[in-house]
Amino acid sequence: MMGGVSESPVASLRAVAATRYVTPLREGGSLPGLVEADDLGMYVLKFRGAGQGLKALAAEVVVGELARALGLRVPELVLVDLDPDLGRAEPDEEVQGLLRASGGRNLGSDYLPGSFDFTPAVRDPGPDLAARVLWLDAVTLNVDRSWRNPNLLLWHRDVWLIDHGAALYFHHRFAPGWAPAATYRWDPADHVMLRAAGPVDAAHAELSARVPEAVDRALWLVPDEWLDPVFETPDAARAAYRAYFDARLADAPRWLAEVEAARVARV
Repeated sequence: MMGGVSESPVASLRAVAATRYVTPLREGGSLPGLVEADDLGMYVLKFRGAGQGLKALAAEVVVGELARALGLRVPELVLVDLDPDLGRAEPDEEVQGLLRASGGRNLGSDYLPGSFDFTPAVRDPGPDLAARVLWLDAVTLNVDRSWRNPNLLLWHRDVWLIDHGAALYFHHRFAPGWAPAATYRWDPADHVMLRAAGPVDAAHAELSARVPEAVDRALWLVPDEWLDPVFETPDAARAAYRAYFDARLADAPRWLAEVEAARVARV
């Protein structure tokens, strides 16, 4: 039986409207773009019409806001309303097609000007921060924070977490009657923070009790239309995500031992 989700909080993500498409950002496979919005802010836009679709946007919100609630730095996430005609003058046909397929509500991440990719080779993040990031990615099944693609930025001397659309991979298998598995495979061997991290069981002891409430709040920030229609209601979809987190935390002794063994072997 799936766990419930607490009552919706008052808070919600800010909503803005895209007013200018600036440039594509070709570092990621989903071809995000830089846009200006009606609040004069600049945002990295994740498109609903990209390959992984709305599930990637849902993962960005759930994992990003969970990370923020646990004290990690994440750029502000906003809902971005996009007119598909905005890129009519864009010469790149791939970008034009993506814009046409993404009319409506998309997800924006505050643009951090002057930031650059961060790895522990750039600067030691410290064992506590490294362990927290490693633990977060183990909890959320984030398969996309490797040495090749760290999805970490250094900005104003602080480490910021970005790009969580590949996390929560279980939701690509949602189907009627879905229930979380007892265990999930997540391999820490290539994680960018593995060598720099302190003991992950210490991070677990500090952070795990805060996950249920933080996940509930994050789930209420996901627009109903982004949730999988295989469930009868948006709240049932939210309950499925919450059930996953309950199962993942219940399985913590097993995967913590695996992560810790990998960490000690790489120190």
